[in-house]
Amino acid sequence: MFIYNITINISEDAHQLWLEWMKGTHIKDVMKTGCFIENKILKLLYLEDEGHTYSVQYTFLKMADIEKYQKEFAPSLQADHKKLFGEKYSAFRTVLEIIA
Repeated sequence: MFIYNITINISEDAHQLWLEWMKGTHIKDVMKTGCFIENKILKLLYLEDEGHTYSVQYTFLKMADIEKYQKEFAPSLQADHKKLFGEKYSAFRTVLEIIA
């Protein structure tokens, strides 16, 4: 199994709206793609950056799942995020393999 991890730092002034939107809309939309089997949203603690930093994780079974997601769904879902939060965030994405 694998994890698609998005680490996001969101500014203080957009934080509450972002968190509500992620939990109420965005994560549900990502899960509706059928590419992932579970998700988690985690908050990084004791970080000295400004704003709030989160790790949003989606578990998937095979590499074809993430390839399908990135090709068919990610561009529009990421565009929605950018449209709503513009320059209020920074993000980077990684794919992790679960070993044990």
